[in-house]
Amino acid sequence: MDAINTLFLLSGFLLALSILASRLSRQFGLPLLVLFLGLGMLAGEQGVLGIRFDDYPLAFMIAHLALAMILLDGGLRTRLTTFRAAFKPAMALATVGVFLTSGITGLIAMWIFDLSLIEGLLIGAIVGSTDAAAVFSMLSGKGVNLNERVGATLEIESGTNDPMAIFLTIMLIELLVGDIGGIVETALFFVQQFGLGIIIGAGGGWLIARLMRWVDIEPGLYALLALALGLCVFGVTSVLGGSGFLAIYLAGLMIGNQPGKHLTYILPVNDGLAWLSQIGLFLMLGLLVNPSELLELALPAALLGLVLIFVARPLAVVLTVKPFFKFRWHEIGFISWVGLRGAVPIVLAIFPVIGGVENASLYFNAAFAVVLMSLLIQGGTIPLMARWMKVEVPPSVEPDQRGLLGVLPENDYEMFVYRVENETLDDVPIRMLRFPSGALISALFRDSSMLHPKGSTRLQLGDVVCVIGREHDLPALNKLFSGEERLKKTQEFFGPFTVEADARMEEIAKAYGLAITPGEGEMTLGDFISQRVGGHPVVGDDVSWHGMHWVVREVEGDKIKSVGIRFY
Repeated sequence: MDAINTLFLLSGFLLALSILASRLSRQFGLPLLVLFLGLGMLAGEQGVLGIRFDDYPLAFMIAHLALAMILLDGGLRTRLTTFRAAFKPAMALATVGVFLTSGITGLIAMWIFDLSLIEGLLIGAIVGSTDAAAVFSMLSGKGVNLNERVGATLEIESGTNDPMAIFLTIMLIELLVGDIGGIVETALFFVQQFGLGIIIGAGGGWLIARLMRWVDIEPGLYALLALALGLCVFGVTSVLGGSGFLAIYLAGLMIGNQPGKHLTYILPVNDGLAWLSQIGLFLMLGLLVNPSELLELALPAALLGLVLIFVARPLAVVLTVKPFFKFRWHEIGFISWVGLRGAVPIVLAIFPVIGGVENASLYFNAAFAVVLMSLLIQGGTIPLMARWMKVEVPPSVEPDQRGLLGVLPENDYEMFVYRVENETLDDVPIRMLRFPSGALISALFRDSSMLHPKGSTRLQLGDVVCVIGREHDLPALNKLFSGEERLKKTQEFFGPFTVEADARMEEIAKAYGLAITPGEGEMTLGDFISQRVGGHPVVGDDVSWHGMHWVVREVEGDKIKSVGIRFY
């Protein structure tokens, strides 16, 4: 009984401390995941609390569960529309990119640690993939609003690159222990990992999404049902020889892109579960490592980490993406930099321990050191690099709160809550607002009192407005309630003038005194810019032409709707 009570006490204390310590992360810019790893090491056998934890099989099982929950949440929050601009380059990075990164890193590891070729390549395979937990956490937690092409590429790559890393790691371990199969068997394993992961993940996710729309249960049970069925998809795929990680990410993707009231209940709960998984996972991994053993490898592991960050990852991205996809060099630079390593390499480093590989602690400690360097150097500089590489776009205005009303089964009405911060709305009667035709103000709060809004009611700065409308009303509502400061930042980025993208280039040339070729005259401005950026334009794409910057301001699908003009 005392052991159980002690377990509860320590677990609760470490969890609460990790959550409260996240405040320090905001103040000092320290990546949260590094903080969780550090707390785990402090609580470990050689730390303050002296907790001894060296059960690698148990850690392996817990890590799989935690990663599955993190990937499910990542899939739920990824929009299918982002695949149009990022799917192909992301999949290239998830396969060929991981292979190249692992190979380059492995060759250097062989020299640094004085290993055989296979042993060096095993270290490369372990640290070769980016980590979904790290990427999702860093991009969402740093307040960086990336352009869609770059952000989607990083998210999709991190959610789909585990099968290649697992395949390479297992293959090299089998080579080391003399249990490698034939070429056909090895190739079949690779196809199984990706093929079954895609088929079962997408198919199972589609069925779960349909079930979620049909079933009528208590609101608090929707998230638990989604998690339970997602874990079933993970388990079935793994049992059949596929990649459970890829499958559960795709299952989450299918569930999250099926509109319905279930998402209102699933997303907030899953967000909490994903954070719990990340905290628990990194605390546990911190407990596993012995700082004294880590220090023995500090210098060679640090050198390997620098090679991975500054040589292997950039080379792999350039060779995989630049020749085949129309990414700008500054986008390539940022994608190269955000090759974050996290929990997955440390979990893969447990494979040699379980597989009985000689000198297994070397792989674990080397992977841990590389992950720590990646999180500190790359994770800690994401906002700075995003600004330097010019891949940020102005954050869009969103409602402070929103929620479905549950009135209609499809295309339901929602409640949007805004705080009036736009100075141009001060003292303006409600009847003078340019509201979407299907939306209306249902309540207005001023100084903690609720008013019954009428057409003659005049808005004041600081009012809280509750609007009933549908999702397609959001662009107009967001624009209406944009504050002056946000409007200023938007104007600085897109420029002071906006042109409709369906304007013909002949008219644009006459209006601004520009020279165009005969073939360009009949094109629309949107088609002209789309051609320049490779056919998949995203908000923030910048085309320099005749001393002016033509910046994509609004996109619908693959069609540009409006363009900003910036003169510097």
